[in-house]
Amino acid sequence: MGFIWWIIVGAVAGWLAGKLMRGGGFGFLVNLLVGIVGAVIGGWVFGLLGVSTGDGVVGSLITALVGALLLLWLISLFKKNR
Repeated sequence: MGFIWWIIVGAVAGWLAGKLMRGGGFGFLVNLLVGIVGAVIGGWVFGLLGVSTGDGVVGSLITALVGALLLLWLISLFKKNR
């Protein structure tokens, strides 16, 4: 059941990040990818800062969302330079 939660949390976090950063989602697969990569980035950043969001679904969603927002922000910085 844990793998299914990762997919759900990743897709929701990617979708929310897409809505917040550019006003729309990217499609299921890209939302999922952004959310999962965002979860890794968010976990790394929160670990560096010593911040814990908890072990539940809400904490995982917050971590993934913050990481996904950071990922999309970094991508937007590189796109503006081109």
